[in-house]
Amino acid sequence: MHHAPIRSTVLAAALLGAAACAHAQGKPMDDAALSETWGQALLDLTNTTSGNYQFSRLTFNADIALSANLSGVKLGTSSSGVSDIDISTFNFGRSDSTDAARTVAITNPYFEWVYSGTAGSADRQVVGMRIGFGGVSGDVGLLMNTVSGSLSISTAAGTVSGTGSQLTALTGSSAGSVALSSIGGVTASDSRDFFVSILKSALTWPTTNTALSASAQAQAGFWLNWTDHLATLNTTGTVPPNVPKIGP
Repeated sequence: MHHAPIRSTVLAAALLGAAACAHAQGKPMDDAALSETWGQALLDLTNTTSGNYQFSRLTFNADIALSANLSGVKLGTSSSGVSDIDISTFNFGRSDSTDAARTVAITNPYFEWVYSGTAGSADRQVVGMRIGFGGVSGDVGLLMNTVSGSLSISTAAGTVSGTGSQLTALTGSSAGSVALSSIGGVTASDSRDFFVSILKSALTWPTTNTALSASAQAQAGFWLNWTDHLATLNTTGTVPPNVPKIGP
C-alpha cells in the first residue's frame, strides 16, 4: 500500500462542499425566552485515548440531503500509477427513480485526527485523520476499480466482503467472487460506519456509534471503511444516472 503524506483530501472537501448552506436571521431573545429554550451545538468536539494514541473528533450535528457527482477519485497513487483507492464514479443520489431518490441522507459528518506522543512534548505528532458520516441512507452509484479498505455488501446471492490493500473483488460463501467493477452502486439503509482515513501506521479507530459491534481497524495509507447495512444496486456494473432535475 502506498504511504501518502498526511494532508486534507480532495474527497473530504468535495463531500462537505457539496452540502447546501443553511441561511437564518438571528433575533434577540430576552431572559424569559432563553430560559424556555434548549438546543444542541452545531459542532461537537470529542477527545478519547486508546493505547498510545489520542483522538480528537469534530462532529457536525446536522442532517444533510446530498446530491453530488464525483469522478476520477484516486487517493494514495504511487509512482507506478496504482492507487490505494481508485473510484471512477461516486454519485450520491440518482435521477432515474423517485424524487426522494435524488438525494442521499447524510447525518453527523465528522473529521477526526489522531496523535501520538505526549501532549506538549517534542515527540507529539499527528499520525492520521479521517472523514466520515454517522449515518448514510439512499442510493449511491459506484464504479470501483481498486479499494484499500474493508467492505461488506449484500447481493441477491449472498453477502460479499473483503478487507485488504487494493482489493479488486469481494467474496462470499454463497455468492462467490464479485468484481468491484461489476457493482454498479449500493443502497445504504442507515449505514453507520462510512469513513475514509489516511494514516502513517495501522491502528484501530474508536467507534462512532455504540450500536456497532466493533471499532474499525484501518491500515497505513488511504483506507475506505464501509460494511454496515449495504446492498448492491446491481452486479452489472451499471451506475444509475444522476442528472439535475429540470422544471418543478
